[in-house]
Amino acid sequence: MGFTRRQFVAVAGLSALAGCTSGADPGSEETPTTTAESSAAGSTSVTDGGVPTAEETLILPMDPSELESLAVSGGPPKDGIPSIDDPLFVGSDDADFLEPGDPVFGVALNGDIKAYPQKILVQHEIVNDRLGDLAVAVTYCPLTGTVQGFERGETTFGVSGRLINNNLVMYDRATEAWWPQILATSIPGPWNSAPGTKSLREFRLVWTTWEQWQDRYPDTQVLSTETGFAKNYGRDPYGSYNPPGGYYANENTLFKTLEEDDRFSRKRVFMGARTADGAVAFDKSTLLEERIMTGELSGTPVVAVADQRLDTGYVYLNPDERTVTTDGSAVLVGDSSYEPNALPLAGIHTFDAMWFAWHGYYPDTNVYA
Repeated sequence: MGFTRRQFVAVAGLSALAGCTSGADPGSEETPTTTAESSAAGSTSVTDGGVPTAEETLILPMDPSELESLAVSGGPPKDGIPSIDDPLFVGSDDADFLEPGDPVFGVALNGDIKAYPQKILVQHEIVNDRLGDLAVAVTYCPLTGTVQGFERGETTFGVSGRLINNNLVMYDRATEAWWPQILATSIPGPWNSAPGTKSLREFRLVWTTWEQWQDRYPDTQVLSTETGFAKNYGRDPYGSYNPPGGYYANENTLFKTLEEDDRFSRKRVFMGARTADGAVAFDKSTLLEERIMTGELSGTPVVAVADQRLDTGYVYLNPDERTVTTDGSAVLVGDSSYEPNALPLAGIHTFDAMWFAWHGYYPDTNVYA
């Protein structure tokens, strides 16, 4: 489809898309960010222009310059959707703007426990924040249903105004390189034509509901609606997750997808995991029902486990094909019991993604449904 994001909102009969104009202004607690969410791109940081990058580069679907050529304008200009660079937080009891079923993106890392409401992120897409002494960027693309966390070093990330495969293209303000969010890997851009090809260091954010996150982490901090911008955070310009509606509940995309695949509906949610060697995806609803699923990533056995407490999942490399089963809310590896996010296996960074977005970037992905 050839709509811009502004045109989509007009067709939908909504007012101008919020965020389209600028100006208007590893912790010790039990966390979902443990072995299962270690960076799939390597465990040792190097820095380049202030942006921490991983030792290994994640797989790309094509040459970086070809990806750049496929970028399209989403309507807003560079920084037209403003990142939140000075976030404020409130306690759980003061988050009265959230309903129990509202989506939030949760993280417990480096001594901090935080929830980032989808209804705020949809208007900004990037929050430059800190978790303890770690400078991070929390990023969300509403068009692909993906939330990603990245280390940002001494710089910040902004919204470029471009999309590839309907997916947010970020830029960092140190080098101005482009970073497609799902790929988490640099490509050339008009402000930096030769950034090299490197992948960001990632951390896991859990897509869950406010009720589930608050129940598990009652002391969580919540991103405040006091952002410094005049936004209506009670209105999602694309539709609704609670209850499902609009863009999130139909088959339409606003822009052309990189690949077409009719095995599944476009917006079906998968838990995707990728490394420098390949990609794998597990249907989220099937995983939550079956609790354990197995597969392969580039010939290496993997196992996906569900965490029904937060309605999420984790993917692990399992080259020795150790027996993984469930016992109540725990996961058994052999005879020993573990939390779903803390198996004694090498975790692969895993996140929710709409099927069209995942398959578009990883057409050769192994998929299990």
